Amino acid sequence: MSTEPPLLEVEDLTTTFSTDNGVLTAVDGIDFNIESGETVCIVGESGSGKTVATESITRIIKSPPGHVDGSVRFKGRELLEMSEPELRDIRGYEIAHIFQNPQEAMNHCYTIGWQIAEALQIHRDVSDEEARAKAVDLLDKVGIANASSRFDDYPHEFSGGQKQRVMIAMALVGDPDLLIADEPTTALDVTVQAQILKLLDDLQEEFDMGVLFVTHDLGVVAEIADRIVVMYAGKVMERADVMDVFDRPAHPYTQQLLNCLPDIGGNQGGIPGSLPDPIDPPDGCRFAPRCDHAEPECRDGGQPEEIEVNRGQWASCVHYRPGRDDSVVRQGIPNTESETEGVGPADD
Repeated sequence: MSTEPPLLEVEDLTTTFSTDNGVLTAVDGIDFNIESGETVCIVGESGSGKTVATESITRIIKSPPGHVDGSVRFKGRELLEMSEPELRDIRGYEIAHIFQNPQEAMNHCYTIGWQIAEALQIHRDVSDEEARAKAVDLLDKVGIANASSRFDDYPHEFSGGQKQRVMIAMALVGDPDLLIADEPTTALDVTVQAQILKLLDDLQEEFDMGVLFVTHDLGVVAEIADRIVVMYAGKVMERADVMDVFDRPAHPYTQQLLNCLPDIGGNQGGIPGSLPDPIDPPDGCRFAPRCDHAEPECRDGGQPEEIEVNRGQWASCVHYRPGRDDSVVRQGIPNTESETEGVGPADD
């Protein structure tokens, strides 16, 4: 049995922001791990804290007003205790980010090739010729046709899907061990989305990367995930293997998310209600104000502890406490077992 630590271990990660109206808690004590070669998806509605959680890992949160606490260990090393120069050696090299809007992540005053080559030379002592050759190879690897001639093109000369491929090429310059992809397919049509997901899958296999993928789209999750972390209002509601989540979702929030998929629940109107105020969240379960199964016990005492409801499947819900009848929430499980195979980007 391997004694190697997980590639990434996140424990009690908390990220707050000082505002004129008080302290805003965007991420509130979350835990999860990622193994080498594994894809973990963080899912939840917009505003759940997904992006802030991933940006906290490498401390790209602006501080002040942001402040990150907890523990983030990468290959056994504590990232939150590193100096900024130490972290720069890891950020963008061993841990790479793909951001959700490539239009804003690129500098439109410089060519695509120059930007990739510069990212390489920040971390490696290579000549301009070597950097160019590597950049062309990466552009070719991510499917940019005529990569050599396109090296000198500017961002505005690329389509949205091509820009996302270029962003992936930039992320790969250091042969990263962990790739953090934040909604990388959101602005793309379903055909290009499927191509990008296939590309990421192929590259993950080639580079043996761990992937942390952020999305609000459970259809995408069904295509790529090994495990899922469901976030809501800064808290983890459920953690499990992907098939457990689709076959027997435990938390009422996860069930509601699945019910919004057209092939499963058909609830095109979304989940009634809205996320709570992150400056003044509810006293009990964060989801209680929108939950059909909420009881008085759900409304005080803080977020319920996570309970293992099946092997490797954990849920933060009072209905799974010892002595409780969890059939109350189990009745809300969508009929997913026969439909899961058909859920994917093309169905959105």
